[in-house]
Amino acid sequence: MKSKNIGELVLSQQQIRDGVGIVAKKLNDKFQDAVIVSVVPGGMLFTADLVRELTFDICMDYISCPHTPGDSNNNSDIVYHQNINIEGKDVIVIDDAIESGGTMKRLIEHLSNNYKTNSLSIATLFVKPSRVNIPVPQYFAYEMENDDLLVGYGLPWKDKLRNVPYVSKLVK
Repeated sequence: MKSKNIGELVLSQQQIRDGVGIVAKKLNDKFQDAVIVSVVPGGMLFTADLVRELTFDICMDYISCPHTPGDSNNNSDIVYHQNINIEGKDVIVIDDAIESGGTMKRLIEHLSNNYKTNSLSIATLFVKPSRVNIPVPQYFAYEMENDDLLVGYGLPWKDKLRNVPYVSKLVK
């Protein structure tokens, strides 16, 4: 894909596949049955790849909280219709990445404060070093070396580039 905003490669398609396998193994070793709650739209690609590697029973739902990449002060509305009952269930919230972590922390707090789940966990392809603390188990494949803004594989720039099949540094 050609775009002036796509810079240096950070995670190749093979590294993404490997990362999906790493996270799937961690989850397969831990869970027997869980509700997958995908953060949309960013987590759609990772969720689709990941759930095909899971060997335990799952139900799937989604949650949304639009935000600007790199903004740790996301105050937009959380939209969760709860199509699947999560009361008493192990719930795994899946997104492409935890960057600043502000949005994911809000989502976890929302689910924790409003639903009596058995457990809450997070699964992402990667996390960034200066993310906020989110006090639930986190299953991820990669910890980035820095907080560069990234695009591709679900990560947007100006609501585009989510469909780039690899992760690259953003060129503004």
